Amino acid sequence: MSAVPATRPRLLYVTDLAYPAKGRRYGDEDIHLTARLRADFDLALCHPLDAAALMEGFDAVVVRNSGPVLAYEKEYEAFRERALSLGTRVYNPLHGRGDMAGKQYLLDLTAAGYPVIPTVDRPEDLHRLPDATEYAVKPKAGADSIGLRFVGREELAALPYGDLLVQPRVHFRYEVSFYFVDDHFQYALYAPDPERRWVLEPYEPTAEDLAFARRFVDWNTLDHGIQRVDACRAPEGGLLLVELEDLNPYLSLDRVAEPVREHFADTLVRSLHDFLSA
Repeated sequence: MSAVPATRPRLLYVTDLAYPAKGRRYGDEDIHLTARLRADFDLALCHPLDAAALMEGFDAVVVRNSGPVLAYEKEYEAFRERALSLGTRVYNPLHGRGDMAGKQYLLDLTAAGYPVIPTVDRPEDLHRLPDATEYAVKPKAGADSIGLRFVGREELAALPYGDLLVQPRVHFRYEVSFYFVDDHFQYALYAPDPERRWVLEPYEPTAEDLAFARRFVDWNTLDHGIQRVDACRAPEGGLLLVELEDLNPYLSLDRVAEPVREHFADTLVRSLHDFLSA
């Protein structure tokens, strides 16, 4: 066996291969991606709970399918603090303004007039929400619909505000996700049946769709990284932002054709090289 050149960058790839995600297989996706990354990088995989202890000595930490942070908030904060103290590069970079920083962005984007599902977190702001038959109530630190419930308008005033977000329940036509590496659009997928959110099919976005998605990628100001812009098609026909996932977005690579999957992996490799040389 020939020796591996010592100059190859060393990556610590963070993933929870056994996370029981509904309709998704984290392990399969990360096996595919790490197989491609090994052609260019020296690579080690670890569980998110082990990342803080293992990151020293690597050129970068790549956070991928690490599961909802809600399940290990203290450990995640310790990881962030250690990475910052060591000066370790983390991909995606830790200054993301989307889900990486919680759900505050939904409030900020609502206030700024972006096309987002209207969101409030204080009872005195309830008047800003449109009338709806039901309202979605979710924790600010939630993910994967953890803690999500629906209530009537008469129940809103009595909610324990502070760590909750309230939105009108939108009876959308379908959900669609746009996937980016850096600011490069890769592919889009959608769920034609709102009742089967994880049964995804390829989606051919219009120029207007892509302009919608790029607004949020531009707003997030991440020079490098993987982002997923989740949206819903409102009954009136326009798109509304549901989520701006910039921490560890699942990519549903098994739902795209092999050339698209390979192009994504090659783009990710180039992005990581650029990130390490920046």
